[in-house]
Amino acid sequence: MSLPDGRIATGLADGRLLSIDPVDGDQLVLADTAGRLLGLEARADGTVYICDHDRGVLRLDPGQARATVLVDTVDGRPLRFASNVVVATDGTVYFTSSSQNFTIDRWRSDLIEHVGTGRLIALTPDGAVQVLRDDLQFANGLVLGPDEDCLLVAETGGSRISRYWLRGESAGTSDVFIDGLGGYPDNMSVGSDGLLWVALASPRNSILEGIFKLPTRARKVLARAPQSVGPAPEEIVWVQAFDFDGRLVHDVRDDDLDYGFVTSVVERDGVLYLGTLTGNALGVLELDGA
Repeated sequence: MSLPDGRIATGLADGRLLSIDPVDGDQLVLADTAGRLLGLEARADGTVYICDHDRGVLRLDPGQARATVLVDTVDGRPLRFASNVVVATDGTVYFTSSSQNFTIDRWRSDLIEHVGTGRLIALTPDGAVQVLRDDLQFANGLVLGPDEDCLLVAETGGSRISRYWLRGESAGTSDVFIDGLGGYPDNMSVGSDGLLWVALASPRNSILEGIFKLPTRARKVLARAPQSVGPAPEEIVWVQAFDFDGRLVHDVRDDDLDYGFVTSVVERDGVLYLGTLTGNALGVLELDGA
């Protein structure tokens, strides 16, 4: 996540939120939620919204070291696996929850079960929590359209990006923005170039795609097997950028780097900052011609 002061923010598995200077690597701890940080959203005033897998959706106000819990229950049940968050100009907080059946340590099981329990949820300024969709295939990355007329949601298990309309004649309905991606989309962001950047954690796996075609009962049985025996992601670096008409603009892929399973991407001034769930470092790539 890019911060207003030019630094890069990233969450760690132990609950710490770090601010990193991309020039000299200087690191500062902004907060420690004691949870499991996933998606982040920085506002121009320095406020940071946090998806914490364990604690829900949080807000870190400027100058504070302790985050405030905004949402920790939905429909009377604890919110788990809050994944990504964006905030509209009217103050509405939109966020995704990847799964209602599994936690992050069993994310592969959710993909295998493939029943679609991912949610898109809104927290309105008056404090009301509304589930907009509850049938997404592992709801993940989330961005607002340029005019805030829609939300784009990465469905990791569907290899697609869905669109939920907020305004206009189609308000309250969904369609598919980009279908048939070559990999499994994770986090997304809007770059300084105005493009939609998508992290593809792994190319599509033929074994997993075959499992998707099995009867539901068979998928549910397979989902309960140890994760070590299921299909594993291919370790590559792969991100793509699209304009908001859905046209592919950049396709950045490298199979030979000592880095992989890229789950997040931020573009700023021609430089890509990459995050991963399987390593302990940020990746940095300069776009050709930048």
